[in-house]
Parts: sequence; structure tokens; C-alpha cells
Amino acid sequence: MAAIRRYDEELRAIGQALDAKGVTAFELYKLMTGYYIKDLGEHSAPSDSTIRNWLRGHRYGDTESVTYGFELKDVDELSKSGRARRSKSGQLTQFRDLSNILRTIGAYLDSKQVELIELHKRPITVRLAYRDKSGHEQIEDCPLSSFYSFFLELNKKRRR
Repeated sequence: MAAIRRYDEELRAIGQALDAKGVTAFELYKLMTGYYIKDLGEHSAPSDSTIRNWLRGHRYGDTESVTYGFELKDVDELSKSGRARRSKSGQLTQFRDLSNILRTIGAYLDSKQVELIELHKRPITVRLAYRDKSGHEQIEDCPLSSFYSFFLELNKKRRR
């Protein structure tokens, strides 16, 4: 099994980058060298491409798939820049912010000491696929709200 990473920091940094791009629903895949993300939102092609596609017989409303890749060094850099920009402590942290949702899920994975395989985030649910210490793959389907009490617990620990 690969070395256990700190998913709370890595996923928080990725969450900030995805939030800046307006990504809300996605599939994240953990690779040896980083993360691959498939945005599940609809992204329309530019209007000139839409006209060309229509002339070629493609349906109106066809969308292009948008993907992002983050190498581990990119994630480390995002994490450092995020720490430098972070608000002063004492400010109320919002669970609904993508970076906080992903930080909480990352901390949950860290607490279980597992290796992340995939994370599928939808508007109100998340699917986690991970490998435990014995090498067995596990899948959890959860409402995002199920992480809220864990989020509150983490915030209490961070404020001490």
C-alpha cells in the first residue's frame, strides 16, 4: 500500500482551486502522481463552436467534458498559497464551502488511515472509494450532511 497522505490539506487545497473555477459536482481520482478531476457540470462550447457543431449535425446543447489535473507538487503549492491567504483565525468557518467540505472528508479519511481511490461529489451526496490497511477496497455512499458533526468537531480542535 502506498504511503498515507494528509488528505485534509490536499483536498482542501484542491477544493479552493475547484471553487474558484465554479466546480460543484465532480469525480476525483487519486493517482500515484496526483489527482485527476472530471467536472460533471455542463460547460457549453463557445458560440462559434456551437454554430459549427450545429452545421455538422450535432445536437443543440451538446456539452464538452472539462477535466483538471493536479500533480502532488501543484497541490503542495496550492496548499502553501492557501495558507498564506487564509483569513484570520476566529472567523466563522462555513461547512458549505467546497474547500471545507473536502477538508472534512480528507480528515475523515485520515482518521480511518486509509488510501483514497476515488471521491465522487454531487450536490448533496458523496461517494468515497478507499483502500484500508489490509488492502481491502471499501465504498461509502453518504449525504454530505453526515459529515457536519465531524466538521464541527474538527473546528473545535483547530481553535484550541
